[in-house]
Amino acid sequence: MMHAKSDSDVTSLAPSSPRSPKQRPLYYVQSPSRDSHDGDKSSTQATPAFNSPMESPSHPSYTRHSRSSSASRFSGTFRSALGRKGSRKRNDKGWPECNVIEEEADYEDLYDDKGLTRRCQILMALLAFVLIFFVFCLIIWGASRPFKAEIRVKSMTVHNVYFGEGSDTTGVPTKLLTTNCSLRITVHNPATFFGIHVSSSPINLMYSQIAVASGQLKKYYQPRQSNRVELVNLQGNKVPLYGAGASLEALDKNGNIPMMLVFEVHSRGNVVGKLVRSKHRKRVSCSLDIDSRNTKPMKIKADSCTYD
Repeated sequence: MMHAKSDSDVTSLAPSSPRSPKQRPLYYVQSPSRDSHDGDKSSTQATPAFNSPMESPSHPSYTRHSRSSSASRFSGTFRSALGRKGSRKRNDKGWPECNVIEEEADYEDLYDDKGLTRRCQILMALLAFVLIFFVFCLIIWGASRPFKAEIRVKSMTVHNVYFGEGSDTTGVPTKLLTTNCSLRITVHNPATFFGIHVSSSPINLMYSQIAVASGQLKKYYQPRQSNRVELVNLQGNKVPLYGAGASLEALDKNGNIPMMLVFEVHSRGNVVGKLVRSKHRKRVSCSLDIDSRNTKPMKIKADSCTYD
């Protein structure tokens, strides 16, 4: 649809050169003006038709009139859009400013919480390991308790017994007794998974509450499920007998001197190193009759000894 030409359009088209036969006729494009709200509803712009791509507006050689026409159309549209949306503040580079969402979360607290949680996990794992290890050691200790060293007094050999007259360290005259004998003991370790260290208290040969001879089992190590025979030398040198001397000499003439053998055997097993140990004590008490003239080994009956 053709509209009436304005004075500006006629003036702009008047100086142009006559149309060559090869040129195509011009056509008019109606575009909204920037000041359309002031009463001018439309304005017409002349847009030439191009015969080749070289004459198209995309090529750098297009005319100033085309650039100004396109710029006016674009600016009018952009400005009208801005008029509808309202003006925006711009930064130093000319870009519109926009609201930035600020997060108020404190990430340092979050990282601190994660570090605290990791430390708690490590502490709990350590405590769990200690508890499991403690329970394991307790079970091993309980399993090792029934394995007690078995002690048996087998025999005693009297080498010599001498009576004499003398005085004690304070100068009191009394009868003196010198004794030399040896004791044969067997030790059995029934433990299936640990060895034991065996030792003893002083082994005393008693007559009327007087230790006439004494000795001690040397400390040694005994492997698991093994037997061992130990010989202990008992000696007494010039032991004062005081009031018991007369009765002891009379019994020796008859060939039977009632005596008592008393000692303790200690056994210690390192089940889990030095952390778990199994300790036992066994008190041994044997009654026997000694003949000073018999130098052969004297067997000790099982019912004549008690093992507590």
